[in-house]
Amino acid sequence: MLRLTLYTTSGCHLCEHAEAILEQGGHVFQTVDIADDLSLMEQYGVRIPVVKDGSGRELGWPFDGTQLEAFLGDE
Repeated sequence: MLRLTLYTTSGCHLCEHAEAILEQGGHVFQTVDIADDLSLMEQYGVRIPVVKDGSGRELGWPFDGTQLEAFLGDE
């Protein structure tokens, strides 16, 4: 099973959409709040939501379920 991470922060409505897309696809993922880490804030602050797979590849917003599945299928 793929290990997925969703980089997010509170109050981010786009992040909520991304989380819903992941859930609708039946994916198991962990969320990481970038506000808890200065280096993550610098890296993802204007890019969230971002999905990262176990191999380190990233899919940035915007994406839909079809694009997410294509990204995950490319591994």
